[in-house]
Amino acid sequence: MAAGRLSDRERRVLEEIERALRDRRLDRRLRAFHLPPPRPRPRTALFLLAVSVTFMVTGIVTSEPAVIWAFAAVWPVTLVTVFRLLCRWTDG
Repeated sequence: MAAGRLSDRERRVLEEIERALRDRRLDRRLRAFHLPPPRPRPRTALFLLAVSVTFMVTGIVTSEPAVIWAFAAVWPVTLVTVFRLLCRWTDG
């Protein structure tokens, strides 16, 4: 028998133990708190990228602190959105 493999009998015993220990109320409460992360759409990523580039160029040209702070707020969101979109595309 390979390491990490369970026999049929051991698997049945383990399932019985798990079934006896299962707390249905806790399972329901945990499922209620589980929200799937929103899936980024290409249009959203393109929009955020356009806004970020606009803020970056405007901030470089004007050196206005409000524009630089706006870029600083939008840029991480853009990076995360584009990264998640690329991960989704390369996964499937």
